Order: sequence, then C-alpha cells, then structure tokens
Amino acid sequence: MRTERRVAGTEAKRADGIAKVTGAARFAIDLSVPAMAHAILIRSTRAHARIVSIDRAAAERHRGVLKVITGDDLLKAGLTPYYGHVVLDHPVLAIGKVRYHGEPVALVVAETKLDAAEGADLVEITYADLPYVTDGDEALADGSPILHERRGERVGDEGMDQGEGDLVGNVCAIANVEWGDAKAAFAKAHLVVEGEYRYPMLYGYAMEPYNALAFFDQGDLVVYSTAQHVYMVRRDLARMFGLPLARVRVSAPYVGGGYGTKSYTKIEGACSMGAYFTGRPVKLDLSVEEAMLTTRSDASHIHARTAFDKNGMILAREFDIVLNSGAYTDNSPLVNSKTANRCFGPYRIPALKVRSRSAFTNTVPASSLRGFGAPQGNIGGELQMDEAAKQLGIDPVELRLRNLVGPGEVLIPGRRPLDADLKEDLRCLVQSLGWPGTGAATVGFGVSASDAGAYPTSTAAVRIHSDNSITLFTGSTELGQGSRTVLSQIVAEELGVPLDRVGIVGGDTGVVTYERTTGASRTTTVTGRAVQEACRDARRRVRDLAAQVFDRARIEDAPAGVSVKGKEYSYGEVIERWFGAGGEVLGHGAVRKADGFAQMPPFWEIGCSGVTLTIDRETGVVKIDKLATVGDVGYAINPALVHGQDLGAATMGMGAALREELIYEGAQLVNSNVVDYRVPRFSDQPREIDLMLAEREDGAGPFGAKGAGEGAGNTIGSSVAAAIGRAIGVFPHELPATPERVWRLLRDRDERARR
Repeated sequence: MRTERRVAGTEAKRADGIAKVTGAARFAIDLSVPAMAHAILIRSTRAHARIVSIDRAAAERHRGVLKVITGDDLLKAGLTPYYGHVVLDHPVLAIGKVRYHGEPVALVVAETKLDAAEGADLVEITYADLPYVTDGDEALADGSPILHERRGERVGDEGMDQGEGDLVGNVCAIANVEWGDAKAAFAKAHLVVEGEYRYPMLYGYAMEPYNALAFFDQGDLVVYSTAQHVYMVRRDLARMFGLPLARVRVSAPYVGGGYGTKSYTKIEGACSMGAYFTGRPVKLDLSVEEAMLTTRSDASHIHARTAFDKNGMILAREFDIVLNSGAYTDNSPLVNSKTANRCFGPYRIPALKVRSRSAFTNTVPASSLRGFGAPQGNIGGELQMDEAAKQLGIDPVELRLRNLVGPGEVLIPGRRPLDADLKEDLRCLVQSLGWPGTGAATVGFGVSASDAGAYPTSTAAVRIHSDNSITLFTGSTELGQGSRTVLSQIVAEELGVPLDRVGIVGGDTGVVTYERTTGASRTTTVTGRAVQEACRDARRRVRDLAAQVFDRARIEDAPAGVSVKGKEYSYGEVIERWFGAGGEVLGHGAVRKADGFAQMPPFWEIGCSGVTLTIDRETGVVKIDKLATVGDVGYAINPALVHGQDLGAATMGMGAALREELIYEGAQLVNSNVVDYRVPRFSDQPREIDLMLAEREDGAGPFGAKGAGEGAGNTIGSSVAAAIGRAIGVFPHELPATPERVWRLLRDRDERARR
C-alpha cells in the first residue's frame, strides 16, 4: 500500500516550470561574456585517411579570423590532445589521420561566427585515403582495415571485462557472461529457437544541440556547456591542460535534454583549446546536423538461441552479439557490458553463455543513449519467447509467467536480488491491452530487468537559513527530467518545510558538491539518498545547537525544527538564538558503494510495456493504436514527472521500432539532418496511452523509490516487433520496422504461401 506523505508523492509543480515557459531559464547557448569570440569546427570529408597537410595561411589572413588550430598545435604546446573516460583515444582534433567522415580536424576562431565560417572555407586539407569499414561484423573479420594501430592509455575500467591483450584488431571491448552447462542443456532441449536480430544506430535527438563557452580567468579554466556529467568533464579538461581540479570549473545551466548523449566530454575540449590559443573567451555551438556527427548509439547484431523443455521452461540461452561502436572508445565498453547483462531477460535460466563484442568502425563514435545496452539486447531474447510460444502452442503471457524471476530471487549470480514483482506487472500490462481478447492478434508486449548502470557515488549539502528557508547544493544536472523538483520535494519532506521554501543550486563544479554522473536513472535513487543524508545531518546539527541554546534540556525533533519541553522552535529560531543574528547550518550527505548500496546494482530498472497496432497491408505502414507501460518505480516521489519519463522513454522506443535509423551508404552518413532523420511526430503518438505505476516501496532510494526514465523504452522495440509478428504471422528481426521492411515481410510471406 502506498504511503501518503506531505510533499513526497505529490504532483508538485516543476521548480523550473515558470522559468522555462516564460523564456527566463538560461541555457549555455544563451550565455555571452565581453570580448567573446566564436568557433567553428572543420570536419573530415573522408572516412579513413592520413592527413597529408593542412594549409591555413589564407584562412588566418581572412577578416576577423583569430586562429586556426589543429591537432599538431596541441602536441607542440605540450597539452594532452586526447580524452575519454575509459581510454584516452579520442583526439580533440584529429592527429595524423581521420577515422570517420565528419571528424573534427581543425578549429577556426574568429570575431564572429560568419567570419569563422568564411575562414573555414579557406582552409585546404590534403588527405591520403585508406580502406574503411562501417559494418561491425566486417570490422571484426580478418583482413579488415585497422582503425587504431596502437591503443590509447587506459584511464578507467568501466565495462573493460577483458585484459588489454584480448583487445586485438578492431575489438573495442569484450564482455562474457556465463553459468551452467549450456551445451548439455541444448542437447536435451525439446525445442530450440534460433535467429539473428538487428537494432538500429540512433541519434538521441535532444532539443538543444551541443554548445560550450570557455575562457581562462586568472589562469583558471571556466567552461559553461551542455554537459550531463560536469565533474567528469572537469577531470578530462584538467588532464588536457595539466591543471589541478581546483582550477577547472565546469557549469551546466539548464540543459535541453541529454538522454545519455551529453555524457562525458564532447566539444568542451575543442572550445577550451580555442580559448587557450587565442586568450579570448570562445563560444562553440553546433547545429543539429553537426550534433549527429558527434555521437550516436551502438547498433547491435545478435545471434541468439534459446532451449526449452516441452512445458515451455527455459533450459539455456546463448547470445553472440556485435555492437557497432564507431571510431573511438567513449562509453562503448560499458554499453557492451550492459548489453551482455541485459540481453537474456528477467527469466530463470539454468545455463547461459553470452559473448558481446564492441567493434571499432569508421563511423560516428557511439556513446550512451537511454537504456544503454538494454534496447539493443532485448529484441532477440523477447522475440524468442513469442516465437517459442507459437511453436509450443502456449499463451505467450503464460510462457513468460512460468519463467519470470520472482521478487527477492537472484537474476544474475552475485548481484542484488530482484526488487520487483514482474509477474504482477505483466498481468497489469496485458489486462490494459485487452489480452486475451478479440484484439489479441495485434498485441505485443515485452519485459526486461536492467541492472542499473548507476555507480552509487554521490554527495549533497543543504544549508538551513535563519528564516527557515533551505538551499540544496547538488552536482546533478537538470536536463529537463525534473530532478530539481524531485530533489526539492525530498528536502521539503525530510525537513518539514513548505516546498516553496526550498531553493536549489546544481550542476556547477565551482559551487556544488561532487556528483559522479547525471544519468542511468540514478538521480532519484542515488542522489536522492545523499540529499536525505544531508537533511538528516543538518537536522542533527540544529539539535546540537539547540542543546547549547537551551542549556542541555531534552531536545526532540519537531516537524520543522525542534521541540523543547513541549514547545516547538523552528530551525531558524534555533539558529538565530545560537548565532545572535543571522547564521546558518550546513548539513552534508554522501552515499558510496557500501551500506545500502554494497551489492550492485543499486536497483533493477524494470521494463514492462506493450502496444496494440494496425498495419496497412498494402503499404506496410504500422500505426500504434495504444501504448501501455507499467513503471515499477518503488515510490513515485512526483507521479506526474514519472509519467513524463515513461512516456518519453516509450516514445523514443517507438521511434527506434518504426522510424529512426542512422544510415550509412558507403563511407558517408546520408541522413544526418532534420529532414531525413525521422523522429516520431506528435501525430505518431498512439490514440490511447495508459501509464501505470507499481509502487511497492521496495527500492533503495528515498521512501522506497527506484529509478525511472529508461525502463519503458527498453522493451518497446520487441513489443512492436511481437505485435507485427502476431498480426501478419512473420516476426520482424530487424528494426526499425519501416513500411518497406513490413511490406517485404508480407510479400515474402504471400510468395511462400503460393508455392
């Protein structure tokens, strides 16, 4: 039963709502400083080539141009020209050769953006072409062109399950998950379902493209940008310039969406180099087209096998996965590891064997994107449940119910037991979709349980002022997800003050406390716990002051202060009495991989979603009529924001299922523009949407909360594919299920029937 609370659990208005709808909210793109110059990146016109020469003389003579900077300039200046949070292999500007079409080769800094653009046209670059490869499987084949003759320095271990000696050729990362005797299980199986499945390469279409403003202030580097992880970007910039962390400040004002694509360093290094070499503040802002050449998601190719007994119980699963991870390492090792751990589904599996490999290719570097690894891996495992149900003559819901892991059971050996009731979630979902019923032939659904990628390191601070108002300091970045609102609700609930008495400062390394990342659905659970601890620490400190003010009298907690001999005093009154005038109390909170987070993952993010749809059999056009999701979030601190996250994730999932795909023809990305890259429109939304919440208060976060924001999208691809397969009798194994692909499935089906 859901616990009713004063502030937590209510649909409080967004803390940033008025500022955003009135245009008062300040984003990095809105900022300017005196003497600010503008920069433009010159990008490679080759997919794989040696840089023979760069002639910038004419450009540097052009009106307004201050400097044309190349990768060699960084080397000559003694700077560290590479970045990356796992491997230092991504050059700020290409050095020696380019590895994908669109890679930054030079930076032009000028008085105006027009001057910079005109100067860029005057730079002449000579290349010597090299063989290229854009397909992941081809990149791993013998004789394929090698992208990295030598590996960059390893600076992190996230997702790097194998030693460096195993990473040969174009293998970026390897992840293996194995238990039981899969070979023996397959030998005794009643049914083996086998197939190959493909999930597309996607662009995380944030409303605000990448932009940054950088300058040096008395030798300190200051950067304003669209960064999700300000502290991680600070670390990269400090390494580049050889500066102490204390002399680098990274601030992310309001950010117009991230979805993981703004994780870690992107253009901040290039912008900062512009400021370093010109001695001027420099702004670098990208178009959507340029943003598409900056990062994208990993595409997947999966070979999957599942063994069943005659009753539909899973005996074993095998997955061989190749991810197309682009030209540089970025976050692909972790995405690869998560794909390996998320592909097999939330089922009891006596024997499992997974190998997932991330491949370097001459394409845009891949990074995080909502659900990283889960959508890529889910399609194969879930579709095989539907295909097996069809062959065994078992209802696909019943087949899943027989195999699903229950609450408190171990899904992956050594990991935290499952903190969800997937069986109940699935029952709620299919009931909403009308299963079983007359429309069952057009229903598709999927389930998943993702080991949240949130590393449990977070700090927070709260400052209680003498007027009983409170300021929260957090390194979490507001990306539009509503974190400022939710964290403020936690403060108001913990300290008993009205919500409008809570202010928040966030996303600025020069002001706020350490926050490892903003992503992986971690803010409510992990940051929220740090905020709780900070509130409780502040309350303890006020009690200590009260004990001195009231001469060691018995002090008890009151809703918004303390109680002394039955009389209540607000925090502010205690502070005023102790300091004499003004004053404040500061409380600190921290969480780490210990205590409640000693066993990973911090929580399981549940994907439970489904659709009903209509197919035009003449054209292959698919229209989703109804969307249903079950958000197993433990406790919704702000239900309206959770619904928004679920709908947003599901909409992105529908885009990948039916419309979105970055397409390479030869060496070039051919649809990196707002016209040809087809995101869902408002008219593509289902006529009926049912966003349900499962609140059992079983999470590790505040009040039993768990993360939200990715789960609903993790299973939409498999749900749509299952519904299409149920409607036409053929399951699509490749997404997106575009009209042409569906039409071809129908045509091939009809041709087989006529034979």
